[in-house]
Amino acid sequence: MPDQPVAASAPARSTGRRDWASIVRRALSSRTVRWGFVAVAVGLGAWAVAREWSGVRAALGDIGPLAAITAFICVLLAMGAAMQIWRVLLAALGSALPVRAAARVVFVGQLGKYLPGSVWPVLAQMELGTAHRVPRTRSATASVLTMLVSLLGGLLTALVTLPFVAGDTPYRWAFLAAPLLVATLHPRVLNPILATLLKLAKRPPLEQPLAGRAIAVAVGWSLVSWVLYGVQIWLLAARLGVADGHVALLAVGGFAFAWCVGFIVVFAPAGAGVREVLLIALLGPVLGTGGATAIALVSRVLMTAGDLVTAAVAAWHRPAVE
Repeated sequence: MPDQPVAASAPARSTGRRDWASIVRRALSSRTVRWGFVAVAVGLGAWAVAREWSGVRAALGDIGPLAAITAFICVLLAMGAAMQIWRVLLAALGSALPVRAAARVVFVGQLGKYLPGSVWPVLAQMELGTAHRVPRTRSATASVLTMLVSLLGGLLTALVTLPFVAGDTPYRWAFLAAPLLVATLHPRVLNPILATLLKLAKRPPLEQPLAGRAIAVAVGWSLVSWVLYGVQIWLLAARLGVADGHVALLAVGGFAFAWCVGFIVVFAPAGAGVREVLLIALLGPVLGTGGATAIALVSRVLMTAGDLVTAAVAAWHRPAVE
């Protein structure tokens, strides 16, 4: 049998991969691609609002503009708390940014979740962070850790609220991720995992390991954000005639649980559809299917509008390069 040129083809394939990686990296770092990305993402987000407008308009007739505006303020505050998760973790990794700079990276970058594929928010935040001298590896690590901390905070929020108001929920399987996330976020487990992943990716190691205090503070900000998101749902439910403590717990835990399951179901962009179905299922027995559907639709629009408003404000008030 003739010899096969295996040894000669492997370096060629490796070189080809490096060439493609270099091309993609240069494209992502160009100013044209950055602003083109923002324009496309904003357009898709606006289209999502317009697509749901007919159902939202009917719901607003019962909920009223004042309650919607108050709930929207809660959404903005919750997004601000979620941004602090990334900022705290990034500072712990060695790149402390002021609030305005961190807001621009997080809020503009998160518009990538409206594009196909879950990697776009991380890539966008990596490139936006370079304007503030944040290494790409460090920014990407903070972004991935922020997702994990948010997921952990949401599951913990659901675990301490839903058992008191929705003990018969058939979705308890999602809670199995909570113990795993708690263990993963312990510094003695997390730092070796990060070191291994960076080594496999042929990236430089972290300059300093993550401390337990930084992780605890990040989880605290996560819990604050989930409570505020739940208050948004509770304020909308109050306009439909249900505003007791039972509904408050259901609103906080139900929204956190629905978001977490939507996040775990990776094929749904930004949890679209999955979050609404679960929220309606949890709120329906108390508010009725019609009322729960109206709240789910209004909440989706408020969340999308919050993404657009925070990104627009952060991009407009561009901080000076550090």
